[in-house]
Amino acid sequence: MARRALTTAAAAFATTAALLLTSCGGSDDASSDDIKGAGNSSPSPTVSKSSAVPGVKRPVIKLPSSFQLTFENWTSSGPVEQAVLNDAKEEVRAGYAAIIADDPGSAAVTFYDTKGVRGLTTEWIKSYTDKDLTVIGKLPAFDPRVVMAGDGKGAALTYCTDETDAKTRNRKTGKVEGNPAGTSPYVRYSLSLAKNEQGVWQNSSVRGERGKCSR
Repeated sequence: MARRALTTAAAAFATTAALLLTSCGGSDDASSDDIKGAGNSSPSPTVSKSSAVPGVKRPVIKLPSSFQLTFENWTSSGPVEQAVLNDAKEEVRAGYAAIIADDPGSAAVTFYDTKGVRGLTTEWIKSYTDKDLTVIGKLPAFDPRVVMAGDGKGAALTYCTDETDAKTRNRKTGKVEGNPAGTSPYVRYSLSLAKNEQGVWQNSSVRGERGKCSR
């Protein structure tokens, strides 16, 4: 069960976090993957905690206990790099929260994505919701690395996910599926982020490559 990566001529998109079991539609060149089935419920929610820029009201993102999206060592001694990591993490959480809530038009996703990738993010979310799928299980995101642009307004981020225990569940039938046998559970994501006028680091492109990292 993996999250898929979508690409355009300009860049590949995949929700930054990512559980990709099967490849998602809409890719041009990057390998893609999709997750299947997360719980429909919202009990025991995990509320997002990001270091917010003063004066910026960020959306509250909740995930149910049935889907444990974790971020290992997403910390930096540099405050700007930490801000990039915080907002990138929330964008990933927003995407999976939208799948679980069956909400392709999620306002949280809109908040953390630039206009150029919002349509692709919505397409990725709908690749689950249109099939009555949600996501469940565990998805750790690890080994984040940030490179800042010289002008301080852009950043590149790479990180990996381990889909070993991530699965999809059909909301109607209850059928649970994971990645096909023989599929590498590891996906490396490469992102570009841009700082908007509010000081929020928004996703401007994402590319997912399966089998390009390990633990």
